[in-house]
Amino acid sequence: MIVGTGGTTGRPKGVLLTTRNLETMTAITLMSYPFEGRPVYLALAPLTHAAGVLCFPVLAEGGEIVIMRAPDVGGFLDLVERHRVTHTFLPPTLIYMVLDHERLPAADLSSLQCFWYGAAPMSSARLEEALTRIGPVMAQLFGQTEAPMMISTMSPADHFRPDGSVAQERLSSAGRPSPLVTVAIMGDDGSLLATGERGEIVVRSSLVMAGYYRDERASAEAAAYGWHHTGDIGYLDPDTYLYIVDRAKDMVITGGFNVYSTEVEQALMQHPAVQDCAVVGLPDDKWGERVTAVLQLRAGREATAAEITAFVKGRIGSVKAPKQVEVWDDLPRSKVGKVLKSEIRARLLTPSEVPTG
Repeated sequence: MIVGTGGTTGRPKGVLLTTRNLETMTAITLMSYPFEGRPVYLALAPLTHAAGVLCFPVLAEGGEIVIMRAPDVGGFLDLVERHRVTHTFLPPTLIYMVLDHERLPAADLSSLQCFWYGAAPMSSARLEEALTRIGPVMAQLFGQTEAPMMISTMSPADHFRPDGSVAQERLSSAGRPSPLVTVAIMGDDGSLLATGERGEIVVRSSLVMAGYYRDERASAEAAAYGWHHTGDIGYLDPDTYLYIVDRAKDMVITGGFNVYSTEVEQALMQHPAVQDCAVVGLPDDKWGERVTAVLQLRAGREATAAEITAFVKGRIGSVKAPKQVEVWDDLPRSKVGKVLKSEIRARLLTPSEVPTG
């Protein structure tokens, strides 16, 4: 099959996925997450991306697929109850909406075995909230169209310590490298880096695509040094948990310091007024680039730019604190729920395009 990339960092490419790629992804899924009895999977359209690919392991178990054609949090809760859904997937943005929905406390979600989240970084604070309010069923996956869904996994059980308490120290990780996948961290010169060192996340596996459709140059670049290059910056800790610190293209270099946008976003998401956010770098005469935060606030909440900057500064320091804060009614997103930072950056560089909030 040929699958289009999300296009969040540029023009979408056609990814050539083989039968072996999909068999590998299905096997990893069945090995890594709970499947008890006949699964019932609630798939939120579009099925051309993560929600659709996850149908394969469910069908391999003789499962049922319930398709939800458009995002509707109330409808989502209704469908989970009505069909006794066991497995589902939502991007973090929609999970935040579930957590804020007035009907969540009364919803019967007891049938859930596995509530996958992925496609974008999730706030560790809100993930901990989900583990309490939705249940101990949250399950992370990290992958990309070129290596579908399962480069690393974190099962529901991995979110907890042996004594049953929430493993807060690993909630910001992307889990451990999956079975059938080898993950390493690579430097700019192609050398593999030691535990704890930051570099590009690279992969070897039968999960990895055959290449890009009619794009030999991009295919060769993605396979440099004999590894598949994800374009994500990260590191492996001593327990082999993988941490993604940023997309290579989203890192902000300000005053000579590397600032990872995801770290700033995690700090912003701890503020009680923030519903969602995105951090980008904008040209700055003094700093080279300035850390710029665009916020979507929770309904009925307010926050000033000075308050937000002080809040982040108190958690991760002044260098990483945003020097510009914007509040928008909503953030531009792709069809699969990813915030489109390229569109945000373009709007900010064209003031007439900036929505008021």
